[in-house]
Formats: sequence, C-alpha cells, structure tokens
Amino acid sequence: MVLGLQTTSAVGRTGTPARTAAAQVLTWTAGDDITRYTSAPATAVAGPATIVFENSAATGNTTGMPHTLTFGTSDPEYNNDVQLNILANPYDDRGGRYTAEVVLTPGRYFYHCTIPGHGQMQGVLVVTEGGGPDTTAPETSATVQGARNAQGEYVGSASVAIDATDEGSGVDRVQYAFGTAPDDWLPYTAPVVVDQVGTHTVHYRATDKAGNVSADKSVEFTVVAPPSDDTTPPETSATVSGERNADGAYVGMATVTVSASDTGSGVNTIEYAVGSGAWQPYTAPVMVHQPGAHTVRYRATDKAGNVSAEKSVGFTVVAPPARDTTPPVTGVTVDGTRNSDGAYVGYAKVTVSAADEGGSGVAGIEYSLDGGPYVAYTAPVFVDRAGRHTVAYRASDKAGNTSEPRTVSFAVVAGGGVPAPNCPEYDERLTVIVGTVDSGVPNRITNSRCRIGELIEDEKEWTSQALFLKHVKTVLDRLLKEGVVDQREYKAVQQAARQSGIGEPGRTTGYRTILDGSAASFARWEQVGGGSFALNPDGSITSGTTRDGLGMLWFPQRKYGDFSLRLQWRDDAPGDGNANSGVFVRFPWVHDHPEEPRPEWAAIKYGHEVQVFDRPDGDMYKTGSIYGFDRVGLAGAGVTQKGTWNDYEIRVIGQHYSVYRNGVLINEFDNTGGQDFSPPRSDDPGTDGRRFASGYIGLQVHGTTDVVSYRDVRIKEL
Repeated sequence: MVLGLQTTSAVGRTGTPARTAAAQVLTWTAGDDITRYTSAPATAVAGPATIVFENSAATGNTTGMPHTLTFGTSDPEYNNDVQLNILANPYDDRGGRYTAEVVLTPGRYFYHCTIPGHGQMQGVLVVTEGGGPDTTAPETSATVQGARNAQGEYVGSASVAIDATDEGSGVDRVQYAFGTAPDDWLPYTAPVVVDQVGTHTVHYRATDKAGNVSADKSVEFTVVAPPSDDTTPPETSATVSGERNADGAYVGMATVTVSASDTGSGVNTIEYAVGSGAWQPYTAPVMVHQPGAHTVRYRATDKAGNVSAEKSVGFTVVAPPARDTTPPVTGVTVDGTRNSDGAYVGYAKVTVSAADEGGSGVAGIEYSLDGGPYVAYTAPVFVDRAGRHTVAYRASDKAGNTSEPRTVSFAVVAGGGVPAPNCPEYDERLTVIVGTVDSGVPNRITNSRCRIGELIEDEKEWTSQALFLKHVKTVLDRLLKEGVVDQREYKAVQQAARQSGIGEPGRTTGYRTILDGSAASFARWEQVGGGSFALNPDGSITSGTTRDGLGMLWFPQRKYGDFSLRLQWRDDAPGDGNANSGVFVRFPWVHDHPEEPRPEWAAIKYGHEVQVFDRPDGDMYKTGSIYGFDRVGLAGAGVTQKGTWNDYEIRVIGQHYSVYRNGVLINEFDNTGGQDFSPPRSDDPGTDGRRFASGYIGLQVHGTTDVVSYRDVRIKEL
C-alpha cells in the first residue's frame, strides 16, 4: 500500500525552473536481506520520473517481510521536495509492487527503510540537470573592498567577497582559507573581514551538487593601520596550567596561555618562542610535553607597530608515572547453614574481597543481586529471600580500571529461624525516587534488609500529604539513627517527598499489580504473533528464549483509559546486541481485525508503542520514543549498563503521554495524529487525531537476538 506521496514542481535553488528531462523510470527492489536494498539507482536527471518499488517473491523475498522506500526530508544537506513513503509486502493486494510519479530537482536525495531493524537499508540518489552528468566545476571570483591609501594598501581592514555560479547541478558550497598552502578550509557564508595589519592571502573554491570542485584561486592584499598617535605597546601576561606533582613540576604536559591587551590601536599579533627557538605566531595555548626545564618567551605587537617587552615563564615537565592498566582481582565467599541439597537454610552471607596489583589501589567494590542495579559494597550481603539467586560483583581501582564482573549462584530455602524481609514495596532503583522526584540519595539496603525506597511507600494510597510526610519523617528518623543516611541525605529525601505531591487532593497513588511473577499472574496474559515470553524462577519474564519472531504478550483482562503504567525492564540481548522491544498501550481487542496479517498488528496500527531500544545506531526511535510519532535520543535519563533493571513509567492523560525512565521525564507527546512518517501512513486511523481514548496493554517480543526481560508490571487508573 502507498503510505503517502507528495511532490513539488522542479524549481532550482536560484528560483528558475529546472530543465525537464525525458520520462525516466527509477526502480528499487527488496528481498530477504534487511541490511540493503536488492537494487537501487545511483543517479537520475532532473524532471518527471516514475518511481517503482517492488518487494516480492520475484525480487527475492521468501519470508514475507515488509520493507519501505522512504525519501528523507529533515536533513538540510539533502533535497526535501519529494515526500515519498511506500510500504510493500509480498502478500499484499498488489503483490508488493508499487509505482509513484514524482518530479526531481538537481541535488541529492537520501532514501531509507523506516521499519525497525532495517537501519542500513539506505542510500543517496544524485540528480543532475538533463543532457548527461554534470562534469563542469563552478566558476568562482573574489573582490577585495575597503579604504585604500596611495600605495593601494587597505587602511584598517579589508573585506573579501566571494562569488560562485554553476550552470549544471548548481553550487553546493563555497569555502575559503588563509595562508600560502591552506589545509584548513572554512565555510563561506558572508564577506570575510581581515583587520590584522600585514600582507594576507585568501584562497577560495566552490563545489557543485555533482561533486565537481573548482580550481583553487586566491587574492593577496596588505592591511595597514590607520594613522595613530599610539606609542604605547600592548600589556602581556601568561599562565601555566596542568597536573602538578608534590615538587611543583607538571606531570606529562604543561599548557602555556598567553594574553595581550592594548587600549590604543589594538593588539595586532602575539608571538611566542620555546627556549632559544624562533618566534612563532601565537594562535592557541602552547602545550609542552618534553620532560625537562623549559622557558616560554612571549611578546605582542599593536596595530601601530609598537612591540611589547619580551617576557617569559619557566617551568619543569616530568614524565608521568607508569599507568596502572591492571584491574583489581576479586574474590567471593558464601557462608551459612546448608541442607543435604546444598541450599542455604534461612539465609546466605556473601562476602566480596578485592586486591589491586597495578599500584593505584582499590577504589571501590560493587555488587548486583539477581540482575538488579550495581550498588556499592560496604559490608557482607545477607540474602534471605527463598529461591535461586545470583550475585554479580566487580571492583574498580583508583586509575579507573574495572574488573570483569564475576558471579556466584546459590539457592536459599525457608527455615533456620530467619524470616524473609517484610518490605512494603518492591524498589531496586539506584537512587531513592519519591513519586517521580529523584532525591539523588543511593537506594541502600537498610538494617531491616529492605531498601530505603521500599520503606518510603510512595505507591501506597495516602489520604493527605501531611500524613505521607509524617510517615516519611518517621522512616528517615530511624534511618538517621541507624546510620543508614546522613543529615544531607535526610533533607534530600524529605525535600523530594514534599515536591512529589503525594497525598494532595485529587492525586491517587495506589497501583494494581497485573504481572507479579507468579505462574497464575502470567497465565492471565496472552501471546499473539511470533516469538514468546518465558517465565523465569525469579518472577521476571524474558522474550525470545523459546521461539523466534515478532509478536506481543498482551493483557486481555480489561481496557484502560487514563492511567500510570509502571514496570521494570532489562536489556538481556546476547553478545554485542541490544534489546529491541516496546510497551503497547491503548490498542483495541486484537482479534477483531481479520484484515490484519497477524493479531499484533492491531496494536502496531491502532495503538501507540513506547520504545525500548538503547543502541546508538540502528533504529532511529530510541528508548522513550512514541514509535512512528515522536523521536527522542539517548539523552534524558541516560543509558544504563546492559543487564541492569530500569524503571519505566508511562503516564497517559487524555491524549498527553509522559514517559519516565528511572524517575526522569525523558519524553512528552501530545497525540494530535501527526506521524514522523512523511507523510503519515494512509491506512492509519490516527492520522486525523482519532487514536483511541482507551485500550489494552501489551509487551513486544522482537526476536531471539533482541532479548529483553520485564517484571513487576503495575497500573493505576487516573
């Protein structure tokens, strides 16, 4: 189906119509490969063209995978006057073959496939004027303007204006550079003003849209100072900076920064010399690496020709000590009472140790319990929750080397007189987050074996803010007395509680768990399409471990209108891969759409997907994006280390979507119907803003190489 097509008439950048070329057919084909198009044109001529895009069995597609041909319109380096987005599927009603009529203008068009995972299916189409490829470089010229004296010298300053024309594909860029043999070309956007006294050479060149570069040309001129009675030389000073040892010597390098000022005619040049060496122009701080004693001399000249007295700075550079590149060596012991099966009864005590042989010393040890976030290790860890557990541990030295994570696994069974910790909530985030306000305080395990955030109870329903703040104060008073938090951290959590708004009139905080890690809870969800999720012993679910393919696990028990959905997810993709998944919201009953190829497409086409994807390349929609509608990058809350649990909150009120990652707001989106796809897909019911006001919840499975785990899925109706 043709998702959208808009074209404009062929008008060049100068405003004159481009020459019309004979009718031409440009054909793209696709097959099973998701990294490149099977075939694509590289060049075309300006004028009318028929675009053909075919993705069928005849072009090599044996899997039924859909592909798109999309012309980009957002990058200013490429033409943006053809808006084309075609989705072709071998099994659609056209057999995967589509045509579109467009008008091309001289320049370059960027094209690509917009389907997730197809990021390398892209290329550039170069369009030239009719009559064959453009092989002629632009014509260039330059003029120098300014007030001149009787000798033809420019008084005070000179202005260099550069002009370029091209009758073929058109001028793409103009550049200029200073000096006799330039290697640092600068973009030309306006006349270049030169006010430094002396003789100057300005080089210039131009490049057209076909890539032809004009010959290097130059103009030479001299600038002299205007008549002046200035007889006072500039004032100069210098500073030396860098890392210093106990003896005051600079370790590895010293940087000398020279400055000059002149209240008369103004500073014209600054010069420096190292030791007894020749004078050199000063244009940037001078870096001295050679070990030994050094002297840097400096002086300045103003535009009236007055030269300051020579000054100097002396210093010593020493070689840096041998760099520690060896990470610490770590070890672990697990203690406790064990039964005949080797399981620890009641609890297991995990003690981690580290030693550094590189010389810089151990800076710290971290551990992660059952795939949770790494936290600082300060004392043995007691694990008393029944079940199978894995503790990962690592250490860093003061030189920044971190050891490879190692793990120890064991089982704990009930008994031994040690009850499981009775924590009111489940919160393993790195810092204490109250509602959506991050206090910045580490979310430590307390003496009760619950984390600080689990004791705050910010997900409980509170009848007033005063009652909630009284509860928080009681918790913090106890933790301060026990030495779990200090006075600064006490105030930070208290401030976050006040800013959270929890307990204010009209604000609800109670969440209902719809996936709690039990088999009974998991059975209430339904898998549709390809792939699968598997329930793990620790209560999490992991995608793509038993069956490959694209599909969705959805919760068919009830629809939700305005809500706050909270869950935790973890990137478990093997090797160097990254998790690729998403949370679907507000989609209709998936089995009511027989026209769709698979049930999960009801969520894709009629709901919204909140993306989970932390890779810097590949799919343009990163974590927190509303897929197809609103893109965000990997900034925001930042990317956590692979294998770390992330908190995700998706808050939907009316048609306003807010996405929080680890307590930080990373995206806000107002659903007005407009898509990132240009133009919007023609079969999308949301293109005019009619996205559903309520619907179901689902979790995407993308395949066996895009593995992601979820746990603790909770929802609160607003």
